Amino acid sequence: MEPEADLNKERLALALEAAGLDLWENDLVTGQVTHKAMKTFLELGFTEDEMVLGLQDIYGLFHPGDLDVVRQAVADHVAGITPQYRAEFRLRSKAGDWVWFANYGRIMDRSSATPGKRLIGVTFNIHDRKHKEDEIAHVNRQLVEQNRLLQELNTALELLAANDSLTGLSNRRTLMELGANECRRTERFDHPLSLLVVDIDLFKAVNDAWGHLAGDRVICAVAQACAARKRSGVDIVARFGGEEFVIVLPETDGESALHVAHALRREVAAMHIPVQGDAVGISVTVSIGVATLSKGSGVDFEELVNQADKALYRAKEAGRNTVYCADAPCDGVAVAQGWLHPGEGPGGKGVVG
Repeated sequence: MEPEADLNKERLALALEAAGLDLWENDLVTGQVTHKAMKTFLELGFTEDEMVLGLQDIYGLFHPGDLDVVRQAVADHVAGITPQYRAEFRLRSKAGDWVWFANYGRIMDRSSATPGKRLIGVTFNIHDRKHKEDEIAHVNRQLVEQNRLLQELNTALELLAANDSLTGLSNRRTLMELGANECRRTERFDHPLSLLVVDIDLFKAVNDAWGHLAGDRVICAVAQACAARKRSGVDIVARFGGEEFVIVLPETDGESALHVAHALRREVAAMHIPVQGDAVGISVTVSIGVATLSKGSGVDFEELVNQADKALYRAKEAGRNTVYCADAPCDGVAVAQGWLHPGEGPGGKGVVG
């Protein structure tokens, strides 16, 4: 009958082989390898003679990027920081390829006079697992990038849905949503809310004389003039339709809104808009209706727009190039009163070729 110790060794060898584990033992005091991980070297393509003659320094096979990690893991276990020695690393095969392995070990003589003489552990191949992890990581990176692109696309679609394609201003739908919110803020915080409806005078004549592309340039130029007076994060500037624009001025009373309207009217009248290169340009004017909402008026945003629109038509009837206040007091200003720049007649400049 075989001795019990030999039977135990055979049983251990069988268990390790079945689990794909390669047993090794190191003497950390002398630095010697007292039991080599023979199966690992065979997996790397080395012969038994090469293992005996040329592979005394196992660290020579480690990937340079992993060597410090392995040494630190051993040092942490020797110092008692970690209960076991664990490390993942790449070893260079005989063919020059890098193969992933992992170590698990423990100092078995920590309570002896010379602890560290017996660091026993196992090495096992984790190359397939690492490749799968890399593939998953690659897929995750692709998903992150796709999600980023999708977010950018959604943002672009939201902008397209919220903005006018020609001018880049907010469109009518966005205006009505944001304007309704501002009306609710006015009721809640008792802040005045003013609104300007701006319309390009005699715009049909521009299209008839110069064509629709020239008309688009005029619309964009007036849109830029409107947007230039916007307080960032406060005001709303929108294309309401055709050649008509709406400017919403939160926390702005009627008198201040009239000043904004006058300044915008004068700025547009002074513009020279090129329609055929820089050589040929036209000038246009705008008429503006102003309405102001105060807390307790019971007026919603749609009605406020209607009030300003009615004031706009009165400005048109008065001869264009005019600012008119709606049929509601604008901080003491007489109702339905047109306001012109001193020295200008009610007809304004109209359209000039």
